[in-house]
Amino acid sequence: MLELIVISTLNGVLFGMLLFLLSSGLTVIFSMMGVLNFAHASFYMLGAFFGFQLTKWVGFWPALLLAPLLVGAIGMAVERYGLRNTHKHGHVAELLLTFGLAFAIEEIVSMIWGKTPLDYRVPALLDFPAFTIFSTNYPAYKLFMLAVSVVIFVVLLVVLKRTRVGLIVQAALTHPHMVGHLGHNVGRVFMVVFGVGSALAGLAGVIAGPALVTQSDMAAALGPILFVVVVFGGLGSLPGAFIASLVIGLVQTFAVALNGSLASAFGPLDPSAGPSVLTDIWNVTIAQVAPIVPYLLLVLVLIVRPVGLMGTRES
Repeated sequence: MLELIVISTLNGVLFGMLLFLLSSGLTVIFSMMGVLNFAHASFYMLGAFFGFQLTKWVGFWPALLLAPLLVGAIGMAVERYGLRNTHKHGHVAELLLTFGLAFAIEEIVSMIWGKTPLDYRVPALLDFPAFTIFSTNYPAYKLFMLAVSVVIFVVLLVVLKRTRVGLIVQAALTHPHMVGHLGHNVGRVFMVVFGVGSALAGLAGVIAGPALVTQSDMAAALGPILFVVVVFGGLGSLPGAFIASLVIGLVQTFAVALNGSLASAFGPLDPSAGPSVLTDIWNVTIAQVAPIVPYLLLVLVLIVRPVGLMGTRES
């Protein structure tokens, strides 16, 4: 039991930090531009595929730098030639644009790399067990993923809260005309912020690709839970996204690890106690309901606090 708790805690924190690394870009974009980018998970997928291809050509470590830059450049192009033109038509047009873009990216990836999983491997330098817990070897690469996520969190907080760049970014959100009168190109600021957010998603894809399955439907698999994290934590709140990521990562990991049910805890239900559907529900394991746990948490938070844990905007 102790082994289960320790390993599940490590895996939960790791999964939570991966969710944060992915959601941080979306949070930065929303806090700056007020845009919920439905294609954000697709940029994560592009990072994984670009990382795979560049690893074959130049190795993993150059790919770790180059792939996010490529994804960021694509994100900047999307903002400059897509979102900027649809912004004047309101948020519905922006959502529809990013929604369609997500499908387009998935189809393009499928045409180039196919639909089968890729052989994206952990770099040899990190392909060893970092330590052993209760006869279970914990991979060094997972600790590397955790370290990268923590560094990104600290850097984002420092840049947004303690630097001139962060002040300009936050001011451009609430007073864009005043920022423009001070000599700053607000359109360029928006474009760079969208590019940075996309690059963070690409970075998440590069480092998650070797640890998870890299295939053309990976964006669809992770996209919904990404929006759960952002709304749960509070739209536009970076600390909120951090807390929500850890909570959802830990809750879902423990839910998957636990294989008990009400029947195993309290005994089988008497068939005469009610209809057979109650017996079926009584026998459902916690692991079986794990996929819906984040969405139940989301519903609960929205009922109690509609702006999320630390948000200030209505979601």
